[in-house]
Amino acid sequence: VKPAIKLCEQAGITPVMITGDHKDTAVAIAKELGIIKDASEALTGRELDNISEEELLEDINKYHVYARVQPEHKVRIVSAWRNKGCITAMTGDGVNDAPALKKASIGVAMGSGTAVTKESADMIIQDDNFATIVSAVGEGRRIYDNIRKAIQFLLASNLSEVLTIFFATLFGFTI
Repeated sequence: VKPAIKLCEQAGITPVMITGDHKDTAVAIAKELGIIKDASEALTGRELDNISEEELLEDINKYHVYARVQPEHKVRIVSAWRNKGCITAMTGDGVNDAPALKKASIGVAMGSGTAVTKESADMIIQDDNFATIVSAVGEGRRIYDNIRKAIQFLLASNLSEVLTIFFATLFGFTI
């Protein structure tokens, strides 16, 4: 996962960990993966309950680890990132992840997850590997770039035809 996290950051993707685990465990793992530098970037579900929607929206960029969260916290976090104007992807495998998967721009269920999670998701990763998601993002970006290039080529190469017919019609030239 560590190289995948680095690739995310290089690609302009901000990885955020949302877990039901204890805060100390989440912070230790997030530090090891390079998601955060210190515990001040982590928030618990209880602390999240004490923050207003406005405060969360204002400070959402400060926190990259959320621990001991409930399903409603996950939805709230995803909503705050979306309200900030970000495209969000949420991964999960349990029933408690389903509402947040639905709320995210792209819900990604793990293949070993529950049926509810898979039905809520836009995409299912069969191998349960975070690196597969990063690889899929890279492929998606490559495909998008190729489509853009193809459209630009078609517009540029056909523009002369369109202009010829336009001016011929405009000036009343006959065939």
